[in-house]
Amino acid sequence: MSKKKYDPMEQWYERKSSLMAEMLGKEHNVVMHALIPYYIGGSLDLYYYAKGIPGTAVATKELSEVSGEGSSNRVFKNYEFVMFTKRRLNLKAAERESTPFGKVLSTMNAILNCLAPYSAKAKLNPGDTCEFPVDMEELGGRCLIFDGYPTYSKKKAEFGLMAIIEIFRSEMEFARKHTGAELLARLREEGFYPYTDLDREAVA
Repeated sequence: MSKKKYDPMEQWYERKSSLMAEMLGKEHNVVMHALIPYYIGGSLDLYYYAKGIPGTAVATKELSEVSGEGSSNRVFKNYEFVMFTKRRLNLKAAERESTPFGKVLSTMNAILNCLAPYSAKAKLNPGDTCEFPVDMEELGGRCLIFDGYPTYSKKKAEFGLMAIIEIFRSEMEFARKHTGAELLARLREEGFYPYTDLDREAVA
């Protein structure tokens, strides 16, 4: 009987998936598959998690397909993106932008697909902020902050998740004037962390 051929991509995918489930709760069995694969210029597959903190987490799995390669920063040797909404997972509404869940999912999808190729070149670290050009279609003028989720240490970890959180412009200006860490602390204090929903009051 021949031994199963070692596939580093498959091994890393399984390892990464296990780590993500530990951080986000059990992965949902439905995946938002792209019609054209990301690695040949298409969109990302997106993965749902609804068994962790209240609401729904949407994550990527294609930023680092082999351990030690792909998106990285000062705290993670490899990472994937995750975004959170307080809205409950609703697969029937997912493809309808007229629904609250469909609308937030559409925005997440646009943000993740825009930032994924950028993260392969740039170092996106916890506390960093980002804004899209005002004239950019769909995302124009939106502001973001990044953070390691659920936590990170000074010692660089093998793998982690980078949360992308949409914020108000006044909050982004606060983070740039002070620090991203101070803004993240305020979001935590008010119970808004790590959600990207903007149906709330600004904390700065």
